[in-house]
Amino acid sequence: MVEYVILALIVIGILFFFNKEKLKQKFFPEKEKNYTIDDKFNSDKREREKEIDRLLGKMGKNGLGDLSPKERKRLDELSRK
Repeated sequence: MVEYVILALIVIGILFFFNKEKLKQKFFPEKEKNYTIDDKFNSDKREREKEIDRLLGKMGKNGLGDLSPKERKRLDELSRK
């Protein structure tokens, strides 16, 4: 009888180990973070800078000739902001 109790505890421990992330999310859900206006502005600014860097990196040695008209227009829009 004692062997069955020990075996059951081991099985429960193993199941808990492999499902700990699901259990954690179920009983202790992550709270949503409150973003401020500054956080949103900085996030948007970083995204614009990444896109500008990507377009400038694509230009390479030939300058604006390497960009499509759509990309040139987008780069012009981003540089005005």
